[in-house]
Amino acid sequence: MKITLKDGSCKEYQDPKSVYEIALDISEGLARMATAGEMDGEVVDLRTVVDHDCELNILTFNDEKGKGAFRHTASHIMAQAIKRLYPETKLAIGPSIAEGFYYDVDRETPFTAEDLEKIEDEMKKIVKENLEIKRYTMPRDEAIAYFQDKEEPYKVELIEDLPEGEEISFYSQGEFTDLCAGPHLMTTKPVKAFKLTSLAGAYWRGDEHNKMLQRIYGTAFSKKAELDEYLARIEEAKKRDHRKLGREQGLFMMREEGPGFPFFLPNGMVLKNTLLDYWRTIHRRAGYVEISTPIILSRKLWETSGHWDHYKENMYTTVIDEADYAIKPMNCPGGILVYQSEPRSYRDLPIRMGELGIVHRHEKSGQLHGLMRVRCFTQDDAHIFMTPDQIKDEIKGVVQLIDEVYSLFGFKYHVELSTRPDNSMGSDEDWEMATDALRSALDDMGLPYVINEGDGAFYGPKIDFHLEDSIGRTWQCGTIQLDFQLPLRFELEYTGADGEKHRPIMIHRVVFGSIERFIGILIEHFAGAFPTWLAPVQVKVLPISDKYLEYGMQVLEELRAAGIRAEIDMHAEKIGYKIRQSRLEKVPYMLIVGQKEEEDHKVSMRSRYDGDAGSMDLSAFIEQVREEIRTKEIRKAKEE
Repeated sequence: MKITLKDGSCKEYQDPKSVYEIALDISEGLARMATAGEMDGEVVDLRTVVDHDCELNILTFNDEKGKGAFRHTASHIMAQAIKRLYPETKLAIGPSIAEGFYYDVDRETPFTAEDLEKIEDEMKKIVKENLEIKRYTMPRDEAIAYFQDKEEPYKVELIEDLPEGEEISFYSQGEFTDLCAGPHLMTTKPVKAFKLTSLAGAYWRGDEHNKMLQRIYGTAFSKKAELDEYLARIEEAKKRDHRKLGREQGLFMMREEGPGFPFFLPNGMVLKNTLLDYWRTIHRRAGYVEISTPIILSRKLWETSGHWDHYKENMYTTVIDEADYAIKPMNCPGGILVYQSEPRSYRDLPIRMGELGIVHRHEKSGQLHGLMRVRCFTQDDAHIFMTPDQIKDEIKGVVQLIDEVYSLFGFKYHVELSTRPDNSMGSDEDWEMATDALRSALDDMGLPYVINEGDGAFYGPKIDFHLEDSIGRTWQCGTIQLDFQLPLRFELEYTGADGEKHRPIMIHRVVFGSIERFIGILIEHFAGAFPTWLAPVQVKVLPISDKYLEYGMQVLEELRAAGIRAEIDMHAEKIGYKIRQSRLEKVPYMLIVGQKEEEDHKVSMRSRYDGDAGSMDLSAFIEQVREEIRTKEIRKAKEE
């Protein structure tokens, strides 16, 4: 048999060999680092026997899928340690995730942070034992009986829900056996650098009607240095937590009276409106018109769009005049009604309609997280209606707009092209045409991208933009979705140059995505120290004592007259305290005023960027700050 490796080279074998044996044949070093294999695009276990011609990639911790296998093994080591220390604990599921792994467990006495330390110590023992990890299968009835005997009800339920005839596989290490599809490492020995990071609640199978279990999170790396770097980044992330900073800076709040429905406070509204003003400016320049559509629309509309069938469980519904209505989870059907409101000609196209629409989506309570995951948010939607020959140019225009916005905030990003999902509607021909159009636009622009199979919207493929923040985390925000289906379902038309009726094509796109979520990302990206143009309070006037309040008020009035967002600290505190307080509030500029400043009609300027800059004319300061705001400059802070 002929094995084609990732680098294009080939290996030929007379007899079947396991993935691990092939890795060992390539080099002992590769075999030591191997965590799984990828055979003809499918991730497989190192124990998988290869008995036919194929393409094979040996995965290591440096590959995302290889990390998954490594961390999946870490989750089993944690579960084994839990069962050794607390045998009465019932195990649910324990997968690897993007940043590590978790295991959901059921124990009458909840685990504490102190328990995690004990579990970690036991995990270290299991790693030192260098236990061989073995894979085997069992018939369905035998597997159910096995876990019934072990008094593991969650495992029994999982097996009972598997389709008839499906292979039921297990992995064992020492005395521990778990129901698992794999893949896993060959032994427990490589998992030396790990840390259990947190505890949380999690409903069994994500259903809030089921029992609440306890989720233990952890992470694992192949090297201790990588773990240390990750833990330092996590500590930094805690300092930047937008919920903490949002509360401290008076940006937003959450209340139990409205779970998942954020309240924006005065400073938060300044921040939000500044972002929206910027959004309107760049969209007017790019030829967009702005519309606003109703929050509640009839069930019939959502049935036509397909949302009622594909998205109803996430929609809030109501009854008006004995008819069903829904609070909109998306803006597109409303935009379509605007398009339909008058006859359209090919001369009108493309029509770029922007909408800062408030949408509501039902998220499970356990998934809510500050501004990052909410039930009500403003989506910076736009819908572009166009002719087929305009597709590529319109996609390029949107990509350029998104690039401009992300570059302004200092975000790097990568791009994914998401293809047809299982629950899609429409013909293969339309999907192929739409996917090729997106791919062609990206290729023309020389923009690198990866294919994300099966993750498109139900009505069309999409381009997703994943931005990277200042501490290396990625967030999916911008998206461009090409849609042949909704124009067909709503029978949209335009009159062509030939005088005949034609069907337009539609782009759905967002730049910020959810304004609320984007604000959360910005808070953490800048650690609350927003660039001057975006800061809710740009300048704080600090009188040295009450004697200089009057002059301080004059300075404040001049700043505000110049369009600068300024406040004055009127507290009867020493100037050192006022400076420290302004620094905690992360105000970009402080103007200290006392006797000398009043006499010379000057200010003593201190900034986040330059520290103590000394005395200067107020007019010169105003000009400097206005220019910084106008250019939306992002300056490097000298003081953290």
